[in-house]
Amino acid sequence: MRQNINIITITGARPQFIKAASVSRAVKKFNDASGKVSLAEKILHTGQHYDDNMSRIFFEQLEIPEPVWNLNVGSATHGRQTGEMLEKIETILLKEKPDYCIVYGDTNSTLAGALAATKLHIPVAHVEAGLRSFNKKMPEEINRLLTDHISRLLFCPTDVAVNNLKTEGIKTGVHNTGDVMYDSIIYYSQKTRNIAAELFRKYSIQSKSFYLATVHRAENTDDKNRLSQIVQAFNEIAQPACPLILPLHPRTVKYIHNYKLRLSENVKILEPLSYLEMLALEENAKAILTDSGGIQKEAFCLGVPCITLRDETEWLETVQTGCNTLTGSDTQKIIQAVKSLKRINPSDIQKFYGDGKASEKIVEIIVNSVINKNQG
Repeated sequence: MRQNINIITITGARPQFIKAASVSRAVKKFNDASGKVSLAEKILHTGQHYDDNMSRIFFEQLEIPEPVWNLNVGSATHGRQTGEMLEKIETILLKEKPDYCIVYGDTNSTLAGALAATKLHIPVAHVEAGLRSFNKKMPEEINRLLTDHISRLLFCPTDVAVNNLKTEGIKTGVHNTGDVMYDSIIYYSQKTRNIAAELFRKYSIQSKSFYLATVHRAENTDDKNRLSQIVQAFNEIAQPACPLILPLHPRTVKYIHNYKLRLSENVKILEPLSYLEMLALEENAKAILTDSGGIQKEAFCLGVPCITLRDETEWLETVQTGCNTLTGSDTQKIIQAVKSLKRINPSDIQKFYGDGKASEKIVEIIVNSVINKNQG
């Protein structure tokens, strides 16, 4: 007789969809191979990202099972958004009583899911645990800290993350599985060649002859001086022979308009792109300029130089190898970093982020945790 294990995966934002897709594939692979244990995964989407280009399309392209629940929470202040998620997630967990809840990353969806489950004595597995920017002004840092300290299983992508947890006294349930994002990049980069060719035609660009940029973090968009300096840098970097491609986050659009900032004609403004479209452009960019944690890491895994428009990063190894440069919003630092690009040694990728089987390891550990609990 097969033992059934019930899992609820809680997602809400773009990076979480990508990570969840990788783990969902590993769940299916486990079920296909297992004769004694069956994993039943249900996906709960908080609706934190509510724009179709940033939500629904990811489920379609990444072949993620449709969410059983979509809370449609949408945008709000941190307190209101987290509180509404907490209330709605709790109602679902009370009814479902899963064996585990899986949360990802560092968003309000992550914290709300972890809090709701923990208060109901449902164990939490945190994928991408142990990351630290050491900047508690960042909402994401608070979400990481609190989630890690209430999770039963902590799946770390790197040795640095494991050591961060050890410093905070968290040693039980900690596993360095490697990075599920690296799993995803290996899987999906095989599907982007035709997409890249189509994008080249559409935007009149060529491989390695354009820069790719994203800006979405509140520390940049909500600060007129920071965003003005970043826009100035983009305008100076972009050239007719090497334009800058800029898929604009809705928040950034709003603030650029509010601040009356102007972008050069060599900066090509795009609507938000799907994950596969972004991956195709990332792989072919001359360099990437971003304030996104996930895109920093994608750049590293693809061997593309990255300039991070922040004052700190959770991905210290990308900076230590010299392939990622922290510039903050300083115009001259950004321009200088573009002039000093360095590519990664391919052997460094697996050295830091594992063998591309992080998701399979995560599934095995969760299954063993439930079995051991039941036998105990």
